Amino acid sequence: MSKYTTGEIAKLCGVSVRTVQYYDDRGILVPSELSEGGRRLYTEDDLKRMHMICFLREAGLPINSISALFAEERPESIISILLEQQEQALREELSERQKKLELIEGIKRELKEIENFSVESIGDIAHIMKQKSKLSKMRWTMVLTGIPVTALQWTSIVLWITNGLWWLFVIWALVAIPWGICISKYYFNHVAYICPECHEVFKPKLKEAFWAYHTPRMRRLTCPKCGRKGLCVEVYAEKNDRNNG
Repeated sequence: MSKYTTGEIAKLCGVSVRTVQYYDDRGILVPSELSEGGRRLYTEDDLKRMHMICFLREAGLPINSISALFAEERPESIISILLEQQEQALREELSERQKKLELIEGIKRELKEIENFSVESIGDIAHIMKQKSKLSKMRWTMVLTGIPVTALQWTSIVLWITNGLWWLFVIWALVAIPWGICISKYYFNHVAYICPECHEVFKPKLKEAFWAYHTPRMRRLTCPKCGRKGLCVEVYAEKNDRNNG
């Protein structure tokens, strides 16, 4: 039967001699023999065990778990459980890293929108990113409630043109006007704006906000704190902000 020294088994497994010695110290790879000169000698079974240890370490299992595994009389009975636990832990770690990656990508996108970047701008970006999902959900609520109104509008126009049924258009107007008023109040009650000059988060008057020039993400408003008039970034308004507004 072949015998391997510490250096030989380290080379065969692609690890350092210090690693093999460390596993010996931890009691998970004890040499089967010692030479007359006191050198550690490992057998084929030891080599197989070392390959298994390396495999488990590459899979991310901690040394303590591997040590406990080999201390069992039948380690094969629990290795699948350990691997399942490690798989779950790695998936959770991957999910967390993916969230962080998406956050970084989102911050980079927001930075492109800022003309004069400053340290205070980081706080604005953090606020925008925090409220982004809430703002998106609120907008989708508006879109979904508007689908029936829009469908009624086009149906009434088509029937007016093709069959002369003008009264259906009147019904649409009687529905659309109150809906438009309610949805506008709902919208402006649930949004606030960040002034890029003083970084104040504020709620404008309904009249000013309604008639102001705007883009999908910004609106030209006058900041109540510094008096700057220009495009301000739209964010979701928290409950206390809505009450103050």
